Amino acid sequence: MSTSSDPSVTDSKADRLPLSGRLGGLIGPDLGIVPVLIALVVLIIYFEVRSSVFLSADNVTNLFIQAVIFIFLGMAEVWLLLLGEIDLSLGWVAGMAGSIAAIYTNVQFHWPWWLAFLLALAFTTAIGALWGVIVVRLKLPSFIVTLAGSFIVEGVLLYILDHVFEGGGAPVQEDVLRNLTQGTLTPTFTWIFVVVVVAVSAVVMIVRERARRVAGLKVSPLYRIVAKLAALSALGIILAIVFNTNRGSFIPIRGMPFAVPLVFAVLAIYSFILARTKFGRYMYAIGGNSEAARRAGIPVNRYRIYAFMLGGFTAGIGGLFYVSRLGGYSSSSTDSTVVLYAVAAAVIGGTSLYGGRGKMTYPVVGGIILAVIINGLVLIQVSATMEFVVTGVVLLGAVTVDSLARRSQTLLK
Repeated sequence: MSTSSDPSVTDSKADRLPLSGRLGGLIGPDLGIVPVLIALVVLIIYFEVRSSVFLSADNVTNLFIQAVIFIFLGMAEVWLLLLGEIDLSLGWVAGMAGSIAAIYTNVQFHWPWWLAFLLALAFTTAIGALWGVIVVRLKLPSFIVTLAGSFIVEGVLLYILDHVFEGGGAPVQEDVLRNLTQGTLTPTFTWIFVVVVVAVSAVVMIVRERARRVAGLKVSPLYRIVAKLAALSALGIILAIVFNTNRGSFIPIRGMPFAVPLVFAVLAIYSFILARTKFGRYMYAIGGNSEAARRAGIPVNRYRIYAFMLGGFTAGIGGLFYVSRLGGYSSSSTDSTVVLYAVAAAVIGGTSLYGGRGKMTYPVVGGIILAVIINGLVLIQVSATMEFVVTGVVLLGAVTVDSLARRSQTLLK
């Protein structure tokens, strides 16, 4: 009797594959994020060779803090891209959140930090909801609606900065807001965090594979799981050592920045929502085929509005970190390129522009790549114009890979 339907047999056969087969198994049939990771490694090696200080503890820590705003903007955009939508206002929405938090925790208003944060996030969520309602009710393209919205939010933001503080901007005077990027864990808690992340990841992988085995679905070969955990453990150990290296000139500064575990917490929550809840399944279903999802009884328009709201909410979180890193927000802090970095971080990481494919881990990689490019070009003293050229080339390459992958999948069908 054939045993090909037994997942344990499939797993056993996979574990007996030759080395070339196992290397292919590590990647899987879909290249996914692998080309992006290769590009990241190449960039890191290049900038380290050219600068010799790129991988120093101080610069690596600074790089992660720089990447936070790109990561959050990329996460915000993923909610829209999963449905084949887009939001071009997220950069300014993030600036609005940071400004509101800085203004209302300032000595002039002196709100509790948590209340100012809630107001900022509620405001940005409401902006996202407004764009969603306009797109759904008036049946307008999200590209045009959010492009117009970016001008509106920019104008309102500049008005607030110029009139509330008479052009003086919104300085950060609240310790909690400042410590989002400037505060650090102790070296001991840095190691504890790394151990917990690796342990939880191992448990999640094992439980997921066991559930797939019980359901009679295909499971990953054991060597693939071991390889992933080994790579995660090695990366965690390296980062813990780097973060715990003294970075201070006059006083010792050691430990992981608060921004890193906070980003990981949001990543874990969002990944769980997409992978393990009905909400996430509906998002993928709508992005894959909205008409089929509608006929299946999924309230498509309602979920489109939810996506815009989550985009605004997530951009608001990014804005809090952004104003924390800058130490305040003023009209001179505004940067129109931040608006496009939201799309760049998501797409460079591997999220499809056509909807239905993407994970929250993708903008993390994309955001780090953007930070690597910006940080590295500054270290090797390349003109700022090249930053846009290199970022554009990387973005174009990512979109090309996505398009070719989609075309090949269509042909296979």
